[in-house]
Amino acid sequence: MKTLKFKLYQHKRNRYLKRIINAAGVIYNHCIALHKRYYRTWGKHLSCAKLQSHIAKLRKRNPFWQSVGSQAVQDICQRIEKAYQLFFKHNKKGVKPPGFKKVKKYKSFTLKQAGYKFLGGNRVKIGNQVYQFWKSKEIEGTIKTLTIKCTPLGELFMIVVVDNCAESQTKSTTGKIAGFDFGLKTFLTCSDGTLIESPQFFKQSLNAIKKASRQHSKKLKGSVNRERARKNLVRRYEDISHRRRDWFWKLAHELTDKFDVLCFETLNLKGMQRLWGRKISDLAFGEFIQILEWVAKKKKKRVVFIDQWYPSTKTCSCCGHVQERLDLSIREWRCSACQSVNGRDENAALNIQMVGASTIGLGDVSRFETAIAV
Repeated sequence: MKTLKFKLYQHKRNRYLKRIINAAGVIYNHCIALHKRYYRTWGKHLSCAKLQSHIAKLRKRNPFWQSVGSQAVQDICQRIEKAYQLFFKHNKKGVKPPGFKKVKKYKSFTLKQAGYKFLGGNRVKIGNQVYQFWKSKEIEGTIKTLTIKCTPLGELFMIVVVDNCAESQTKSTTGKIAGFDFGLKTFLTCSDGTLIESPQFFKQSLNAIKKASRQHSKKLKGSVNRERARKNLVRRYEDISHRRRDWFWKLAHELTDKFDVLCFETLNLKGMQRLWGRKISDLAFGEFIQILEWVAKKKKKRVVFIDQWYPSTKTCSCCGHVQERLDLSIREWRCSACQSVNGRDENAALNIQMVGASTIGLGDVSRFETAIAV
C-alpha cells in the first residue's frame, strides 16, 4: 500500500466538495444517534449492515444527503463500526465510545470503488464536477480509496491509496549498526558519538504564535476579522508542522544511508508528555519514528526496538555493572566496578546498540562499526 497526497486547485466549484463534507458530518452524527437510541431500546449493538440499510432508505427522501455518494456513506458506517469494536475491546482501559462531532469540524469523506474517475492529466471527476489538482507524481498501481480532506485553512487535498506499486529501490548496504538515545537537550545521541540537536521549531516560533493568538482572542466572535485572525494563527501552526516534517524526512534518509540497522529504546510518550509537556510535543519523537520506519522499509533497512524497562542509562557499557540509582540531573557518572567515566546519553546509546544487536541475533556488539554478516 502507498499513500499519495495532491492539492486541489482553488476554484469556486470546490464549494460542492465542502458541501459534501458537511453532509457527511450530518450523516455521521445521525448514525451515532441511531447507535445510542438502538442500545437504549434493545440493549444491543447496532450492526453495520442494518445501519447501512437504514441510511440508504433515508437518503432517498433527503436531497441534501444524496450529495454524499453511497460509497462514502458505507465508509462512515464502517468507521463507526470499527470505533465501537475498539471500545468494546478496550472498555476497561478507559477508551471512550465514538461521540458526536461538530459538523464544521468534520473534515473528510472517502470513496472506494465508485464515485470518482480520473480523466487523464491532472483532472479528476467526483460526482458531476471535474476538479484539477497539482500532479506532483504519477499515480501507479491499483487505486483502492480516494479521500477528500479539508484543512483548517479551507484548502482541499486529495489522498489516494494505491496497491501493487512496482517500486524499484536499490538496496545499499553499509554493514553498520548503531544505537540511538532520545533526549530532551539533544534530540538523538548516536553510539558513534554523534550528537543531533533538535531545531525545536515550536520554540523558535513561540513569540509569533503568542502574538497571533492574542490577535485572534481580541476579535469579535462571528466576525470576518476573527476568521481572518484564526486563519493567520492556523498558518503559524502549519508552518511549524511542515518545517518539522521536512527535517524529519531529511534526517531519516541520512541515518538510513549511513546505517543498516538502527536500534532505539521503546518510549512511554504519554508519560513523558505528562512530565515535560510542550517540549515533548515540540520534539515529536513518535512522528519521527513513524517516518524513519517507512524510509527504512523502503530502503530495506531495519529498525529495532529494545525493551522499555531495560536500564540502558544505569548500565555501564564497559563492564555491564548496573548502578542502583542515577538521578536525571547527573550527566556523567563513574562506574563503581571498573572506574570508567560514562556520559549519560552516550553510554545509553552504546547499551541500546548492544542489546539491539543481540536481539536480532548478531551477538554481543561492542563498537558501532561492527560489520553485519550478509
